[in-house]
Amino acid sequence: MYWAELKRHKIKVYGKESSLFLHNLLTNDIKGLKPYQFNYNLRLTGNGEPLEDFFVYREEDFFIVDTEKDPEELLTEFKKLKLSLKVNFERLDYRHIFVFGEETVPPFSFVKKDNTYKAGNPLRFGVKGVDIFDKNLKTPKGKKLTEKDLEDVRIKNCIPKIGKELRKGFHPLEANILHAFSFEKGCYVGQEAIARVYFRGRTPRTLVSFKIEGDVQENEKIITDGKLIGTVTSVSPDKKHGLGYILRNFAEENKEFNTENGKIIILKECLFKF
Repeated sequence: MYWAELKRHKIKVYGKESSLFLHNLLTNDIKGLKPYQFNYNLRLTGNGEPLEDFFVYREEDFFIVDTEKDPEELLTEFKKLKLSLKVNFERLDYRHIFVFGEETVPPFSFVKKDNTYKAGNPLRFGVKGVDIFDKNLKTPKGKKLTEKDLEDVRIKNCIPKIGKELRKGFHPLEANILHAFSFEKGCYVGQEAIARVYFRGRTPRTLVSFKIEGDVQENEKIITDGKLIGTVTSVSPDKKHGLGYILRNFAEENKEFNTENGKIIILKECLFKF
């Protein structure tokens, strides 16, 4: 069994208008979540640029927001954003691990037993496995993966990351993460920028996975015949695989393109089916 310890933080969101607060702030359908379900969300600027991403878990009468962002910073921002809404926030000091290959909980649902949460989360690393978090979580048996191992898994499985694929300069729909959005809910911050691109049709660029040859670095330009056609956004620790955005017309498997310091060979377009 393989497992990893994740540097994640938890915020409890509760109160009469907690659902309204999160629904109006994040990109997915919070009001539609049933108890013991969760979904993936982005928080955007007014221009549709990603700021953070979250997993939101719904308990019977409160929510748990799971994030990489500094919890004290997030608490401060949430308290400013709530305005007059009847909603409260509390930091939860939980340890969080991910167990690879386990399928004891159906995808996008979770169970709670003796204050331990276990969630079936195929979005975490693009593979089967479960998130487990609790205040007093015991260390599991098996091999513990390192941060470098996790980055390699993330890149090989096309999982976009805040600050890499999800950042200013790239539209989040170019990452093909339609599972992060509800296109039927009402307004949220950045909704107009998302809807405008979504209802126009396919984005000009798309996220692809590729093999690397040479000393390719993140943020290098992808070039063909002297023309800029894309950007490298992530390079694996072993420098053998990467992710990046490329014009759709060039997103074909086994196609080779030059970068400033090497070459990439496209493996696949990053598409998600869960």
